[in-house]
Formats: sequence, C-alpha cells, structure tokens
Amino acid sequence: MKIREYQERDILEIIKLFYETVHTINVKDYTIEQVNAWASGKTDSNKWNRSFLENYTLVAEDDGVIVGFADMDKDGYLDRLFVHKDHQGRGIATALCDRLEAHRAGSRFTTHASITAKPFFESRGYQVIKEQIILRNGVTLKNYVMEKRSPTFKV
Repeated sequence: MKIREYQERDILEIIKLFYETVHTINVKDYTIEQVNAWASGKTDSNKWNRSFLENYTLVAEDDGVIVGFADMDKDGYLDRLFVHKDHQGRGIATALCDRLEAHRAGSRFTTHASITAKPFFESRGYQVIKEQIILRNGVTLKNYVMEKRSPTFKV
C-alpha cells in the first residue's frame, strides 16, 4: 500500500469509494433511509475537489486502486476518512490518520465520527465531546463530536 497526496484526477474514484463504503459498511449502524441521505449518489465533485485541495488530503493506493482517503483542515479537523468496502481491517485508516496527525503535530484534533467509526477513533485516543443528531438531506443521523489532543498541544 502506498499513501500519497490527493490529486484532482482522484475525485471520481473517491466519490465512488465513499458511496459504496457507506452503503456497504455503514448500513450496519444506520438505516437504508439514513445511508441514502448520507451518500445519495449526488455528491458535488467540484465542491469535494475544492475542499480536498484546501485541506491536507491523503489517498491510500494498492496496485493503483484507491483503497482509502482522508482529509484534515489547518485547524486539525478530520473531515472525511473512508476505507474501501473490500479493504476494511487492514490498517489503512490507521496509516492515513497517523500521517494526518503527524502533519498537524501540535494540534488538537477533532472529528464528527459516525456510529461505525466511533470505536476506531476511541482506539486512537479520541474522546466523545458530545453525541449529536444532524440533518442530512431531510433525514436525521447520529454522530459524535470527538477530540484528541496531541501530546505537544499547548492551550
């Protein structure tokens, strides 16, 4: 597996990975209505591309196929972290997070974790700040605001 920085040509493969992962993996914790609202199949590729370019965005590849991606903004907010539905449990999310957090060393890291991702983030030292209900395309979903302070973070 190789981890590299995001390139604009990755966007369509990433959007497909996102859709398939939410509809295959996250469906164990969310209803069909909720995953359809979350990953509707109508992701704005231009908006996501701009966001990926503004953030520090990494892509994990295996034999030239994107198997995961993650992005973090300059303030340490981990926006998206998804691993291909057929490549779960292989350390891809860990490798992506390790690189993102190292890149933002000295930061306080935050994320809005899904029910599915919450145990992963807890295993990395993130703590739940609050449970929240969000509205996505007219449907409510539960997620968790989580935080991790880097050992070098200064208040």
